[in-house]
Amino acid sequence: MLNPLNLKADAPWKRRFRAPAIAGSSRAVRNPYRGLVVSNKDGVYQLYAWDTETDSLRQLTRDPAGVPHGSLSADGEYVYYLRDRRGDEIGHYVRLPFAGGDAQDITPDLPDYASFDINESFSGKAIGFTAADDAGFHIYLYARDDMAAPLFSLSKSAISVGPFMSHDAEIAVIASTEKTGMHEYALEAYDVASGALIAELWDGPGSGTGFGGFSPALGDMRFAGSSNAGGRHRPFIWNPRSGKRCDIQSDVFCGDVKVWHWSPDGGRLLLHQFDRAAPTLYVYHIAERRLCKLEAPPGVFMPGSGFVEDNKLQVHLADATAPTRLLELDADSGKVLRNVIDLGVDVPRGLPWRSVTYASSDGAEIQAWLATPPGAGPFPTIVHTHGGPTAVQTNSWKPDAQAWLDHGFAFFSLNYRGSTTFGYDFQHAIDGNLGDLEVEDIAAGVAWLVDQGIAQPEAILKTGGSYGGYLTLQSLGRKPELFAGGMAVVAIADWTLMYEDQAATLRGYQRSMFGGTPDEKPEAHRKASPITYAENIAAPILVIQGENDTRCPARQMQVYEQKLKELGKSIEVVWFDAGHGSLAIEEQIHHQELMLEFAYCQLQVTAGATH
Repeated sequence: MLNPLNLKADAPWKRRFRAPAIAGSSRAVRNPYRGLVVSNKDGVYQLYAWDTETDSLRQLTRDPAGVPHGSLSADGEYVYYLRDRRGDEIGHYVRLPFAGGDAQDITPDLPDYASFDINESFSGKAIGFTAADDAGFHIYLYARDDMAAPLFSLSKSAISVGPFMSHDAEIAVIASTEKTGMHEYALEAYDVASGALIAELWDGPGSGTGFGGFSPALGDMRFAGSSNAGGRHRPFIWNPRSGKRCDIQSDVFCGDVKVWHWSPDGGRLLLHQFDRAAPTLYVYHIAERRLCKLEAPPGVFMPGSGFVEDNKLQVHLADATAPTRLLELDADSGKVLRNVIDLGVDVPRGLPWRSVTYASSDGAEIQAWLATPPGAGPFPTIVHTHGGPTAVQTNSWKPDAQAWLDHGFAFFSLNYRGSTTFGYDFQHAIDGNLGDLEVEDIAAGVAWLVDQGIAQPEAILKTGGSYGGYLTLQSLGRKPELFAGGMAVVAIADWTLMYEDQAATLRGYQRSMFGGTPDEKPEAHRKASPITYAENIAAPILVIQGENDTRCPARQMQVYEQKLKELGKSIEVVWFDAGHGSLAIEEQIHHQELMLEFAYCQLQVTAGATH
């Protein structure tokens, strides 16, 4: 039985949404007293200047749609970020003085572009980024103090990221899917002065490389990355100049092991192991070839500043019970030394999640996270799928999950095939055939929940955002008998229309997943699109979609909505004025209210509401 619907302003679930979090942090490599933090402490994710001596924050950006990413110059004098149009993720990089002032467009002569990241070389002499537009992916490297013409430039038709620069920008490494033909990267190293290709690294078909970047030490040309040629990512150190490569192996490794950070002297690497959605940290001493496992606290780690002193690390940590925080760890043991930035808010603790496994329809083992409210089941149940698909649901802080638990729902989030950290074959099982195996994994999860006495068969609702929203619509069309309703957030409804309207960065990603464009693979796109199964829809649908979204654009959802209404199906689409998911806390709370009210309506709950 569900708890009364609680929409009061001070409801515990709303307080969790409002709990400030540290979503990203970095320190200037040549001025460690200056740092950059991404936080939502003032209601929407913005960039903050971080005084690392006092751990005080000063707000730098005030964009209404939020600024979720930024980069700090090597000397700490400037902050770079992509200034877009109300969250559409297309625009120009700007440079904002750390001390405060007006942001300057650093590429005024370029057409608008999408981009993954921007960075300076360790010396601060050069700036590099990739700009994606309808013509392809354009890699640029400029002298920081002379942006008139690039020092180095290169264009690719395939997805490309970088450049990763050596200390003085002598070498630039880019990662591209050009050779792999799928969403896996091969590395190319270029001499910046001549523009010549000097080395490549790829272990052949059925593999890809991860990238950890160059050693920060002056004159050191070693690049750290990882290869999944054996089915799981394993780290390596590679010198593009000499061609020497050293693979890092250990019997204690399991799952994917990737490089996160170099120590400032280039003598150690911080390695991150992810196995079946569970993390472990290691420090690797290169000269001694010695691996040290860190006994860090449980939870999900995300990169922070890395090595901040000889014996200290800074990383982010979150779990289902508490928001993301920035911790300082002992680099030898993993012991927590301090919570670096105390945002000073008392947050109601969430209920813990537990990891479970079950067999899909063909016997494949699927891992999922399960949380249940107090009391005995079966419960009304929320079945959730993460975005991506090349991502993974971890034991992380999700205020929306805790909102469902507060109201008496069980919460179940599965890592369907296509998810990362379960091996190469598991991740690539869906390539060219999207929305098929994933739906089978979802259906098997529903059957497991019912068999275990966890879920009430007639009270199961499907939800998810982005690719998870796509799988919500796809499941409702392919397995309509399983669900009492669906709630899709920033979802995909028609892959062909989506390809026509989406940003260039995502268009390349779509080609890599399908093995071609909609014109080249029309049947695969048709079969994968929820609009194809519109006539099968039986349960009501709520869609929450961004008007300025360039990842899952508006038109394809408008066409889906129109078709369902013409067929007499129950669908409501709520639009919000932002891009791929709102960064504003109060908007997120409003969306959760809409979903709670929708769920209670579909399940015909009569317990009443407290407003």
